[in-house]
Amino acid sequence: QLQLVESGGGLVQPGGSLRLSCAASGYSLNYYNIGWFRHAPGKEREGISCIERRDGSTWYADSVKGRFTISRDNAKNTVYLQMNSLKPEDTGVYYCAADETYSYCSGVVYRYEYWGQGTHVTVSS
Repeated sequence: QLQLVESGGGLVQPGGSLRLSCAASGYSLNYYNIGWFRHAPGKEREGISCIERRDGSTWYADSVKGRFTISRDNAKNTVYLQMNSLKPEDTGVYYCAADETYSYCSGVVYRYEYWGQGTHVTVSS
């Protein structure tokens, strides 16, 4: 079974950067659409970015577009989320997830079958 492990979270000042990693084991990530989700305090879990298995096409939520970049390293079986110009509202638990069913990736939570345990990101001065 596919297993996902996130890392790279932490405390960062507003305007700073972090790179989150989603390392997979069990199967190659090439077979999955991979999404990044954020669960902010008091809010629903939301999709913020994803990358497609077909051709590496990407999608970003408006709230992170232009600041976050998703990428995939097939050799390391890892997907990254580079987060720049971080804001306090980016605070939350970040999860990566994998979908093996749909042709196109999306930020829809129920489309993803496999989830990591999450990594905490706090943006504060």
